[in-house]
Amino acid sequence: MAKYIVYVDMDHTLCDYDEGFGRHQLKHPELKYPQSEPGLYISLKPLPNAIESFEWLMKHPALDVYILTAPSIQNPHCYSEKRIWVEEHLGMEAVRRLIISPNKGLNKGHYLIDDCAIGKGQENFEGELIQYGFGRFKDWKSVISFFKEKLAGE
Repeated sequence: MAKYIVYVDMDHTLCDYDEGFGRHQLKHPELKYPQSEPGLYISLKPLPNAIESFEWLMKHPALDVYILTAPSIQNPHCYSEKRIWVEEHLGMEAVRRLIISPNKGLNKGHYLIDDCAIGKGQENFEGELIQYGFGRFKDWKSVISFFKEKLAGE
């Protein structure tokens, strides 16, 4: 049986970027782009229920799950910090499934869980966009409910 390929975004989906950005901005008020200073991405806190939900998706036998995150291309620190964040919060199995790409539309799959509908290639993703934080998918509990309903008969 073929598995559904599911990609999960990091910023604003697994991680609380807004809270982390605010903290980083207070530490570096002199910088126009405080996210360019090392330490932002590694310090992000998980969003409520994000870790447990990602683990549930990873363990489901009908799903092949990856993290698909776009880098801040002006910030070379974000690449390594995102990788470290994944290891610290989700473990090495998730690190093996980490994809950092500025164009999410290049990936083949069935579902993309992302807070943005456009801007990093999401609009060209061939599968279904589950826009996290909006409409039916306002939080991780609603995303997991969707997958439970979808996969109930499988």
